[in-house]
Amino acid sequence: MANILSCRPASYGKYASTAYEHLSKIGVKYVEPGIPTPEGVDALKAQLEEYGLSAATLQGTCDVSNPDIGEAFNTQAETANRMGTSRIFVSVKSEGLDLSVVYDRLRAVGDTAAKHGVIVIMETHPDMITNADVALQTMKGVDHPNIRVNFDTANIYYYNEGVDGIAELKKILPYVEGVHLKDTNGGYQAWHFPTIGEGIVDYAEVLRLCNARGFYGPFTIENEGIRGENLTLEQQHERMEKSVQYLRNLGYE
Repeated sequence: MANILSCRPASYGKYASTAYEHLSKIGVKYVEPGIPTPEGVDALKAQLEEYGLSAATLQGTCDVSNPDIGEAFNTQAETANRMGTSRIFVSVKSEGLDLSVVYDRLRAVGDTAAKHGVIVIMETHPDMITNADVALQTMKGVDHPNIRVNFDTANIYYYNEGVDGIAELKKILPYVEGVHLKDTNGGYQAWHFPTIGEGIVDYAEVLRLCNARGFYGPFTIENEGIRGENLTLEQQHERMEKSVQYLRNLGYE
């Protein structure tokens, strides 16, 4: 089965407006845009179609402080259907609530997502998916097949000290339904996310493990750059081109 290589338009930083055209030029076919309003779906679809792109995932929201989040999520799930994707990427925080309440509300979100054939993938962010152990606790607490993990290859280092990214991935592999491909120097809270292939992430092993489990993507490029740098448009495009070529050489596409 072919792997699905995607990209977050925000990877282009201040040049995000050039993302779709450039991705089309270098042959990337999938993206992870922000979820549009119901009224904005047709416009976004038309924009993507103009450049031969499709949404592999959509970045949505999931505010568990809302006791009616399960019902409220219906709009996003319907929007995903209209956009032709089955995955919504979210960042979830407990908002100081008792975890049993959070799990119940995420389970309600999962029920809504299931009605629409959608999987909600939770980003590697504190405090619900901080690392593999926390992610396992969350997954087992929610216990819903439509609530899963988005494994971020760099965030696992950014938010944790003394971890090994591959070991962390192995622990939660059965729950992974989305991957963000972001490189890092491995530093704790170090905003150092270079061109893919120039950091410490073992992308070949990430791909091997995921494919062996039967997961073929979306693998979504997320280039967030290095603190203090100020790239030109040409440099930003070059970073993306090098990142894509590196991943292609490994078999991500």
